[in-house]
Amino acid sequence: MTNDDDRTDLHVILLYNIDRTWPQLEIDEAIDDVLCLQTAMQELGHTVVPVEIDGHDLLTPLSQYDPSQYTILNWCEGLPGIPRSYDVVAQTLESLGFAYTGSPPGALALSEDKRKVKRLLESHGVPTPDWRIFDSPQVDGWDRFPAIVKPALEHCSVGISGDSVVTSSSELSRRITYVLESFQEPALVEDFVDGREFHGILLGDLEVEMLPPAEIDYSTFPDIHDRLCTYDTKSNPDSAQFQNFHMLLPAPLDEGEYQVLERTVLGAYSAVGCRDYARIDLRLRDGVFYVLDVNANCYMSAYCSVVLSAELAGLSYGAFGSRLVNLARRRKLRELAKAHVLEGS
Repeated sequence: MTNDDDRTDLHVILLYNIDRTWPQLEIDEAIDDVLCLQTAMQELGHTVVPVEIDGHDLLTPLSQYDPSQYTILNWCEGLPGIPRSYDVVAQTLESLGFAYTGSPPGALALSEDKRKVKRLLESHGVPTPDWRIFDSPQVDGWDRFPAIVKPALEHCSVGISGDSVVTSSSELSRRITYVLESFQEPALVEDFVDGREFHGILLGDLEVEMLPPAEIDYSTFPDIHDRLCTYDTKSNPDSAQFQNFHMLLPAPLDEGEYQVLERTVLGAYSAVGCRDYARIDLRLRDGVFYVLDVNANCYMSAYCSVVLSAELAGLSYGAFGSRLVNLARRRKLRELAKAHVLEGS
């Protein structure tokens, strides 16, 4: 999966965020992840400068770099201390004139609000589980069980545990109360699709392709409350979910399933306005792939499904990062050429 137009001599700023309130282990792991990608891209020939953001100020750390000379690989999940600020980072990079990887501000802002994503998917005919927003624990009218309760504005499985799956109205009311009180935001209640779960990984800008999809294997979990990706699954090495997490890559799909999955994830990618790369989380039931989440700013560590899928498609870790910065640089050149034509007309 090579691209002869990709340049390996581009100067790259690897932009990432560190929140000093994180446990030291998480900080160390984040810095190690950045070093790993930096090294992999440098081995291809790129000059890579890591720039850490640990506060609200994005302008000062970038002020010494010329936007005409550097392309930013945007691994910044937001500004520490400012919740849901993915889009703020992208807006700032645009205002400074940098070419940067990943989705534009509008798509990033949209992806942070599960309510807006659900409405948009439905309007584009992309399957997503039945849902409803609750601002109070009164659950009159909801009768689909099992159901799952999520904070409407959180990501990375924050607020998701085995208790998120409920099987009765009383459990539903208690879990909604927990979300309302713990996160001070609405609760999203969905029909819980207790089926096979997949990651659909997409790469591209003008032309988008699905990389080999991954399946999350829950076969070792007989309890329905454990058959989901919780916060512990991702962050607690001592948890049973973390220790028994198993990913199948590529996902075992027949040709018909593969085509339906591909059509569904491409539809979700387009509906949200994603760019360069994204991970779409889905579950399969009765031949329908239901979109659970659109991750427009998904993590890119060497061991995550996005990178492992790219490697299976023939892109090494360094080549994956290189592809992203090349997409961003070519897009910036198109924008500059278009602006030049408009100025001359």
